Amino acid sequence: MISKIPRKFIYVFCVFISLLFINCSSGGDGSGTSNPSDAEAIVVDHLAAADFGSIPQSAIEQAKSDLHIAYGHTSHGSQIITGMDALAAADSLYNGLDLRDSPFSGASDLGNPDLTSWATATRNYLDANPDVNVVIWSWCGQVSSASEDNINTYLSLMNQLEQDYPNVKFVYMTGHLDGGGESGNLNVRNQQIRDYCTANNKILFDFADIESYDPDGATNYMALNANDNCDYDNGNWATSWINANPGHPLTALATSCDSCAHSQKLNCVLKGRAAWWLWARLAGWNP
Repeated sequence: MISKIPRKFIYVFCVFISLLFINCSSGGDGSGTSNPSDAEAIVVDHLAAADFGSIPQSAIEQAKSDLHIAYGHTSHGSQIITGMDALAAADSLYNGLDLRDSPFSGASDLGNPDLTSWATATRNYLDANPDVNVVIWSWCGQVSSASEDNINTYLSLMNQLEQDYPNVKFVYMTGHLDGGGESGNLNVRNQQIRDYCTANNKILFDFADIESYDPDGATNYMALNANDNCDYDNGNWATSWINANPGHPLTALATSCDSCAHSQKLNCVLKGRAAWWLWARLAGWNP
């Protein structure tokens, strides 16, 4: 005859099973660890750029108050800075963000001088600047020739940084368009990054997606072999949109913009808008 099981044992057993279930359902297969501060992934894409107008002033002010951002990049990554500068020149609300432009030593971007030095540079900078709470790096053209293993190395290094610096938000990035279309290696590797970020609740600035759409958002120009200059099979989507919308505020903003490295001014403005959507989200705004 089986003796009565003590209640205390039943309680401990139930707690153990619950913890085991939570561990198994939160990435226990080793594929990645969810960002502990986010209930879901934050994906900054062309829809975020289009949603720029919904950001409340309070969220902009909160971002300027709370965020201390370190951004490592070379020329392609400067498109974000150029777009943000255009917004700041047009409206003083967008001045005053603590964004440290290319402050790292030992690496210039995610692939320069190699595919791993950026991680060491990040650690060194964070150790010397403990007030920094957002880190973002961009690619140059390295994703176009990257292998699956190369991208896995990038994702693993980012994930480890998140674990070692839990008070810092790390922003993942896709590579810029190269004209390869949907079947090209660039898009395949970018999708690898997207899939990982959405599956593991990461923060992604989808550089490629933003330059795949004009402000109307009706056509995916990446699928029409668009490149980083916004050229695609039937022309240039940025210049075509500007010509078709001469009185639009975005046209005026793009016209006043400084030159956009490797691309069209409209593309830089859209990335600047998307960046502010990101900063607002990281400061606590939930649209």
